[in-house]
Amino acid sequence: MDQQIINLYDEYTHQPLSRQDFLKRLAVLAGGTAAAMSLLPLLESNYAKAAVTTGDELFTEYINYPGVPGNVTAYVTRPKEEKNYPAVVVIHENRGLTPHIEDVARRAASAGYLAIAPNALSALGKTPANEDEARQWFSELKAEDSLQNFKNVFPYLAGRKDYNGHVGCVGFCWGGGMANSLAVNVPELKAVVAFYGRQPAAEDVPKIKAAVQLHYAGLDERVNAGIPAYEEALKKAGVTYELYLYEGAQHAFHNDTSAARYNEAAAKLAWSRTLAFFAKYLK
Repeated sequence: MDQQIINLYDEYTHQPLSRQDFLKRLAVLAGGTAAAMSLLPLLESNYAKAAVTTGDELFTEYINYPGVPGNVTAYVTRPKEEKNYPAVVVIHENRGLTPHIEDVARRAASAGYLAIAPNALSALGKTPANEDEARQWFSELKAEDSLQNFKNVFPYLAGRKDYNGHVGCVGFCWGGGMANSLAVNVPELKAVVAFYGRQPAAEDVPKIKAAVQLHYAGLDERVNAGIPAYEEALKKAGVTYELYLYEGAQHAFHNDTSAARYNEAAAKLAWSRTLAFFAKYLK
């Protein structure tokens, strides 16, 4: 697919660009409205493909914990055996808690973790009918409230009988930026994995106590612009980190429900590195 089309979709999903304007510009790039409509299923998420991990051997539940301005709903999953597990907080993209992110949580649970995936939008008391509504409501979220709501997951975990006190997090896109923010703000984190996420301010990096693993897409110019300053700050602060750049991969390459941007080889390699990282620092 033409890189200009991928870049346009990236702009649409991250900037205040209306669907009407997006479709008009897509039609120009695609050579007509019909061609644009044929590309949409490749660009947008198809959650029918989200059930990679069925969860038949897993315990799952939805829980609520205190948030701002309202309670936060989260999806929780772990192996069925009742014992204490290290926890992994799974942080979604700017669409809220989707079937894809729930599946990522199940993948973590299948690897032996207590996985919890909070829904940032739930604090607003809203359930979006589609991705456009989800992105619109994300603009209503206050950054400080979202950070607090993800910080609040840690005291909730501390009260669970199936948690052993070792905790990490993994986030994607918006969630990758949140993972980096949690690295700065939650000293009990032992391992932080950020997929193509916004980097923290360089002056905040010395606050990081966790080991950090970073995954970036080679074609993701918008996010990658912040890599040099972040890596320099990590080195200067003596933070343990790993940084991987996947050449030829698009932003959101790990999301297997988006055909145009999913990169199977990069996604599988990045996830295997993620699990190895968690095994090293959480188990």
